[in-house]
Amino acid sequence: MSRRIAVAPDSRPAMHDSFVAAVRDAGGEVAGLADAQALIWADPYGASVYPEVIAAAPSVRWVQLPYAGIEPFRDYLDARITWTCAKGDVYSEPVAEWVMTALLTGLRDFHRFAAADSWCAESGRNLLGARVTVLGGGGITRSLMRLIEPWGCRVTVVRRSGEPFTGADRTLTPASLHEAVAGADAVVVALALTDETRGIVDAALLEAMGPQCWLVNVARGGHVDHAALGAALRAGTIAGAVLDVTAPEPLPDDSELWRLPNCVITPHIGNTREMGLPLVTDRVRENVRRWLAGEELLGLVDVSLGY
Repeated sequence: MSRRIAVAPDSRPAMHDSFVAAVRDAGGEVAGLADAQALIWADPYGASVYPEVIAAAPSVRWVQLPYAGIEPFRDYLDARITWTCAKGDVYSEPVAEWVMTALLTGLRDFHRFAAADSWCAESGRNLLGARVTVLGGGGITRSLMRLIEPWGCRVTVVRRSGEPFTGADRTLTPASLHEAVAGADAVVVALALTDETRGIVDAALLEAMGPQCWLVNVARGGHVDHAALGAALRAGTIAGAVLDVTAPEPLPDDSELWRLPNCVITPHIGNTREMGLPLVTDRVRENVRRWLAGEELLGLVDVSLGY
């Protein structure tokens, strides 16, 4: 494989410089766009400039994206190019840690106590032995299964293939989605956002969860119908929600979700930039090493599926 690898754009200097160092550490040669056969993308928020960047890089055969979610680049996916992203084990550990925090926050009523300004009545439920349904069978779910194992939860995983998920009590396909969430104490959304999964958490699914259930969304805001969620939270259709992602982001100040006492919102901090940069830099370094050695790359994107 060619050693000539471009790192672009340079609009986020910290990420750009980290990736440049990673390319060199792995034995690559940092090159200009015109000479490069691989491109390490260095601005997760700069997808709009991708067409002009790739037009200046006619020999590129591999593109590495910095985040696990690739929605901003989906319209640019080209089957003639090998695409990789940070899915898998890059961000899964810190994000799974956030999920554990969210589960305990909801079930133990920490949201209620944090908002109190005087001693209030005791309440809450154990996570121990709880029924937890996870939508998605990727790296976040693998990490979550390891973290949640000591709690002895009864876990159902919903995944496209239906192949049994290691550690889960049940593995179902999306065709059995309502069955999967019925009676759950918590439903965790950890899916890639595609045309098939957009709006998957709608009024009907919220109704199927039941009034004991907490919704935890660590995937993308587009998975959840926010109007339906607001109605469900007001009516007690579900117990509550903990959201690390919304649509749009930032969530507007006038969104009713801010004012609902059973809705906890964090500003997309399942994995912060500070936490994530060393992790994704390690992925870049390893994939450059693999590219130069002719080995299979990590985090391959299925262009036909869009993730």
